[in-house]
Amino acid sequence: MKLLVVEDHPSLRALLAEHLRLRGFAVDAVKTGREAIAAQQMARYDAMILDLGLPDMDGQEVLSRRPGGGEAPLPCIVLTARDAVECRIRSLDAGADDYLLKPFDVRELEARLRAVLRRASRAFVTLACGNLAFEPDSRHVSIDGRILELSRRESMLLEELLRASPRIVVKEYLEEHLYAGNESVTLNAVEAVVSRLRRKLMAGGAQACIQTVRGIGYRLQPAGAGHA
Repeated sequence: MKLLVVEDHPSLRALLAEHLRLRGFAVDAVKTGREAIAAQQMARYDAMILDLGLPDMDGQEVLSRRPGGGEAPLPCIVLTARDAVECRIRSLDAGADDYLLKPFDVRELEARLRAVLRRASRAFVTLACGNLAFEPDSRHVSIDGRILELSRRESMLLEELLRASPRIVVKEYLEEHLYAGNESVTLNAVEAVVSRLRRKLMAGGAQACIQTVRGIGYRLQPAGAGHA
């Protein structure tokens, strides 16, 4: 998934971008409202993290000029040091999906982002790679139209790889998203799930393969694509 981070403070902007990239997101980070508006005209994003206190315009204006119109505007989490109730109300009424006061913990921001993305998920859009298809609403996986039986965790892994494909999904991100916080995760837990899923895809004749990027994570690519 691709995110747009709009934050004028250099160190916070860098921190947010790096943290989210390590969690498997593709991130564009800009410092002004004009840059944010221009970025949205040039690329398609899954969500925006928006600071209201920008140097060239109020973040409310950026919020009001999101692409998508009234049908499906770009999901947005607002960041601000303004703690007045009226400010929160204006942001939510303008279409913000969530609101986080500075200072904040980046882990809370990440959790709120995941919640916003779940609510905004295009559940009926089929994810595909080669002859492999995944339907998020029904959780059905098929190869050339034939249903492929996967465990819950294998299905979760495949969805993350399909949504990111052909980008790399870092191992730590998969560990966090495949296992609940109260579950003990062994050192090779993710590798085991990847191995089982890889075998099932090969046995089913999938024209897609899971590539291991040593020391980083995994990615899904059409069969025959170059290796890292």
